[in-house]
Amino acid sequence: MRVFVAGGTGVVGRRLLPQLVARGHEVVATTTNPDKVTLLEQLGAEGMVMDGLDAASVGEAVAAARPEVVVHEMTALSPEHAGKLNPRKAERFVSGTIRLRSEGIDHLLAAAEASGVAHVVSQSAALANGAHDGGWDAPEDRPLEVVGGPSTLRDGAEALHHLEDAVLAAGGAALRYGALYGDGASDEQIRMVRRRMLPIIGDGAGYTSWVYVGDAAAATVLAVEQRAAGVYNIVDDEPVAMREWVPYLAQCAGAKRPRRIPAWLARMLAGEMMVNMMAQTRGFCNAKAKRELGWLPTYASWREGFRKELE
Repeated sequence: MRVFVAGGTGVVGRRLLPQLVARGHEVVATTTNPDKVTLLEQLGAEGMVMDGLDAASVGEAVAAARPEVVVHEMTALSPEHAGKLNPRKAERFVSGTIRLRSEGIDHLLAAAEASGVAHVVSQSAALANGAHDGGWDAPEDRPLEVVGGPSTLRDGAEALHHLEDAVLAAGGAALRYGALYGDGASDEQIRMVRRRMLPIIGDGAGYTSWVYVGDAAAATVLAVEQRAAGVYNIVDDEPVAMREWVPYLAQCAGAKRPRRIPAWLARMLAGEMMVNMMAQTRGFCNAKAKRELGWLPTYASWREGFRKELE
């Protein structure tokens, strides 16, 4: 198929393009930076520049590409878009990505419809938004939610609700990637844990569902090829509490054991958003992705993946 990947130079995009090309697909991919078009070509795609927040730019790019499938992998989390992460001012860091998950998906869907594209696949997220009822391992039919917390988390959850509703209404697939790790995806966590800047907050009871970035890309290829419809959690088999994964990450990175700090102090140092993400989040269940997509992650557990990819 001819596949249009919006956001080809991001963490997932850089893994996705070679996998699509290796399976015989013709790929057109976008970047906001003209200097990165060469990178897209090195990854096997035809590269073009597009602004995902500009409806005209998106419409022209999709029309010129003439794709059969459109894939949304746009974020604005790189330093050139989001600047340096400051946990106390997290709204600045994530605001661009929130817009791409609301305005950006609307532009892509409108362009796809105008160009007669039959299928759309979009990233979503299985991060700080797991349902708080019924245990730690949420399936797709339990809604994304944020109980309390700062407005940034609520805005992010609302953007994901909008994205998923819009993609499903168009008959497409929304893939909720877990916390990504692997080359280019976890550099910030490793840097922080080596500097002992990633402490265990409170009792460390917040859960994370991880996924190796190559496995996230592989799930996306399956969704494209199978013309999948619906929401899928793309996470490994083992949701894990912060008090377990942070020390293990430190061990894999050759760092000292992380500190423990009370939640009240963490709020003063890092802000409410960081405390919510580390102390109150829930895990996700991958049974549907395995059953319906036939997806089997390379690393069923973050333990094996961290050890092999992050050391």
